[in-house]
Formats: sequence, C-alpha cells, structure tokens
Amino acid sequence: MTEPADDLLEPTARIARDLIRFDTSNFGEGRSNGETAAAEYLAAHLERLGLSVQSFDAAPGRTSIVTRVPGRDPSKPALVVHGHTDVVPAMAEDWSVDPFGGVVRDGMLWGRGAVDMKNMDAMIVASLDRILSSGRQPERDLVVAFFADEENGGVFGSHFLVDEHPELFAGATEAISEVGGYSVDLRGQRAYLVQTGEKALLWLKLVARGTAGHGSQINRENAVTRLARAVATLGEQEWPLHLTATTEQLLERVAELLGEDLQAVGPEAVAIATGTASRFISATLRTTTNPTGLTAGYKHNVIPDRAEAMIDVRVLPGHEDEVLARIRELIGDDVEIVVSHRDIGLETTFDGPLVDAMVASLQRHDPGSEVLPYLLSGGTDNKALSELGIRGFGFAPLRLPADLDFPAMFHGVDERVPLDALVFGTDVLTDLLLRY
Repeated sequence: MTEPADDLLEPTARIARDLIRFDTSNFGEGRSNGETAAAEYLAAHLERLGLSVQSFDAAPGRTSIVTRVPGRDPSKPALVVHGHTDVVPAMAEDWSVDPFGGVVRDGMLWGRGAVDMKNMDAMIVASLDRILSSGRQPERDLVVAFFADEENGGVFGSHFLVDEHPELFAGATEAISEVGGYSVDLRGQRAYLVQTGEKALLWLKLVARGTAGHGSQINRENAVTRLARAVATLGEQEWPLHLTATTEQLLERVAELLGEDLQAVGPEAVAIATGTASRFISATLRTTTNPTGLTAGYKHNVIPDRAEAMIDVRVLPGHEDEVLARIRELIGDDVEIVVSHRDIGLETTFDGPLVDAMVASLQRHDPGSEVLPYLLSGGTDNKALSELGIRGFGFAPLRLPADLDFPAMFHGVDERVPLDALVFGTDVLTDLLLRY
C-alpha cells in the first residue's frame, strides 16, 4: 500500500510519523541512541511558532527541551504539558513493519513510539500550532517540556531538570502527560480513563554467587541454581490484594455501569470486565514482581561463579519499604539485592478545576461518554515533577476502536495508533488548553 503524501496527512500524524523515524531507543542504565535529533526537530517546530526554546543536555546526546507559552491570564498558576522523546528498543524481526519507519497503513500510524509517547508529543505541538497560528493564546501560561530518558526513570531527563533547573517550572502547580484520557469499551459504553496516580517503581538486580567449576561435576554452590530459585520465587509470588482510593472509586463506577455487584463478584472480576484495559487495571490491584532479564555463564561446560537477574517491581503508593523487606525475606541470604533505580508512587484525587476541565473537554467531543479515574501500573515523568509539588495527571486523549487492545501497544510488537484518534486527541487537547 502506498503511503499517503505529506499534504494528505493531518499535521499531528505527520509530526508523530517524523518523530518515530528518529530511533531514540533507550536501553537503560545510561545506554541509549540519544534524543538530541528528535528534540531539535521539536524545537524547530516550536521556534517557528515564535517560542523561545531552551535545550539541556544531562549527558552527551541526552537532550531535553523546555519552552514557556504565555497565557491570557498570567495570574493563574501555570500548567506543565510534557512528553518524552525516548522509546524502548524494538526487535525489527518481530514486527510486520519497520518499527522506525513511521509506516501509515490501514488507517493507522505504526512504529515504536506511536503510543508511548510520540503521539502525544505530536498532539502537543499540533495543538500549540492551532492556537498560536490563529492569533490566540492558551488560558494560562504553559510550561511545555519534552524530556529525555523517561524509559530509564528520567535520570537524564525529568529528574535532571527538576534537580538542576527547578526554576523552569516556577509558578506551575499541575501537569498533564501520557497514559490517560484514552477510551475503553465497557459492554458498549465508551469510557475514558484519566490517570490520577501511578505505582511506585523498584528496579532490582539479583546477584547470586557460587563456586565456578566444570559442568560435569556435582556443584552444591551453583550460582545459576541459586539465582533461578530466587527468580522463580518472585515471578510466581502472589501479592495480597489492596485497593487504593482511586482503584476503589474506579471499580465501583465500572461495576455500576456494567450492572454488577462489586461486593458479590469481587474486584478482580470487575477489573477483568474492563476488557483490554484490564492489562493496566488488574495490575493495580496488587504489587507485581516480574523478572525481565537474566545474565549468567559463558560456556556450556563451565559453571559460572556469578549470575544476575533483573526484576521489575511495581508497588502500590506508600508500600515501597515493606515490599522491599518482604522480597528480602522471600529470597533469603544466598542472593544479593541491588536497587538499580527507585522512584515514588503517586495518587491524587479525581476532583478540582483541572479534572472538571478534562472531563468537559472529552464530553464536548464525545457526548454521552463516561470519564473515570484510574491508577497506572507503570510510571511517568510526573514522578519527578511531584518533587516540586506539581500535581500530575495522565491525559493524552484518544478515542479508540472498541476492539483495539491499546494497553498491549505499550512496549509491544506492532505498536500503532489510529489516525483519526490523533485528530480527536488534538481537538480535545486544544480545547482544554484554550479553556483551562
């Protein structure tokens, strides 16, 4: 199928496509292809709108950019509107398209970053273009930021800027960014999930040590065996059910919409009934400990003296220390635990003028829809901004087909977003920025 010509692509889709074509893969622990080229591309768009853009490199190639857009009412607190330009790696052989080709096919934009989160980056720029090019202003000052390194916890991005340049966010009290505002189908009722919280983050490295030796010999101190036991223990651990205030509010409303009795069927059944959204929602009912990597050995007949594993631990807000202590109990003293990265969980209430404005913007563009709060099982750069007292929400609005497994697109194979969803999102975001 021939790709549409540039002049036939809506501006948001064109910007998102161009961004996907920058391979900004972030491999973690400081290893990255870098975000500079993508940041410069976005800066050029913003400068054409008459904005002054500041650029910051936390390390070579790790560029974040920030600009401030004056609002009609400077007496109101500023709103941070932010995205990140890095993406997780993609194994091209697993995809049906080039993951960095920015392919337009079947009414969708395909590629790594199409939903996480170069789509929202493009919506931000396209919304600002609509507003400023027409001679209008947003209602309040906007701090627009595109961060590097979100997929590594923001060490070279949001956390760097918050620590080293907090003045950039002066006067801001709230923020919007990714993984919220998208639609789900609740047995025929369209509902939008606005993210009002996110789990805490613990990236652990397990290190097992033993005695090296010949692969044919009996070895009671095999590092691989010790590590495997610890990995299986954490991977199979069933953590206790715990509903935060956000999740309880969400499930009560979902049960009501579905005609279910939450107390009778239980929270897990209601979470599963959200369909594709259950990938995120079910994971917010409890802590999760997922093994994500193994490193050991260098030859088939050599028992190594060291083996390592990566564990991605996502903890309900406020439970970080007790979960870490329990992990130490579970795996015992034979395996060392190294905390590679740790960040806080967040949860705010689903109320206030910004929430009212987000709900109103969505319902103006999709009358009859429901708008609900939810807790994200992952994390965003709102963690860093919270250190400055900034209240963060996930609001990257998309109206999606009922049968699209949108949560599976995040870090998945054949990541893609409908072109008409990008138009809808830009319409809603523009509406919000003009009114709030």
